[in-house]
Amino acid sequence: MELLYDGKSKRMFEIEDPFVLTVEYKDEVTAADGRKREEMPGKGRLINIITSEMFEKLEKMGIPSHFIERTGDTTQLVRKVEIIPIEVVVRNLAAGNITKRLGFKKGREFAPPLLEIYLKDDALGDPLINRAHAIQMDLATDKEISELKKRAHQLNVALIDIMEEMGLQLVDFKVEFGRDTRGNILLADEISPDTCRIWDPKTGENFDKDVFREGTGSVVDTYKKFYEKMEATK
Repeated sequence: MELLYDGKSKRMFEIEDPFVLTVEYKDEVTAADGRKREEMPGKGRLINIITSEMFEKLEKMGIPSHFIERTGDTTQLVRKVEIIPIEVVVRNLAAGNITKRLGFKKGREFAPPLLEIYLKDDALGDPLINRAHAIQMDLATDKEISELKKRAHQLNVALIDIMEEMGLQLVDFKVEFGRDTRGNILLADEISPDTCRIWDPKTGENFDKDVFREGTGSVVDTYKKFYEKMEATK
């Protein structure tokens, strides 16, 4: 295998098949654009299992992704896609940076859900952008941006159902999409407590990376509890 990408939470490798990549999830946990970083043994395995099962659930719900199969404790095979450098965030409740940026009270419901797009660029701090910015920067066409938003709202509905079945509440999530070799747009990256904000609706307990951001608990223990809830719904 040849290393193609080494990011904050995963590595991607080229293999003999030119249309397929191997993803390896790392034990690193990061926050604040990578300024806060820690090694947590077992985290990569949990994220790999969770995101693999999430992609499988979503496929059955009619949401296609780049995922092919899980191949090991920390590895999976995915279709090779050209990542569109736009992070799509869907917010059902106010939490995180939007409470500081715009003053929304934590927990305030957004009806309909609020969708934002950000430029995927660590050097610039992943800034909030709008449709006109994305088009002027040649990140995506107007038609593609509409497609990204449509897919993100469909994903939100599906994830809300999945979380409710687990007795949890989907607060918000960040997602990325990519173009396959035919130009089709597919859900990419991962779906996990690293990229979603998830609460217990009765207690307010976090089941996501906020326990690391806020120093309120163990990421590995939290993700184990999340996965146990996933398993209980099978």
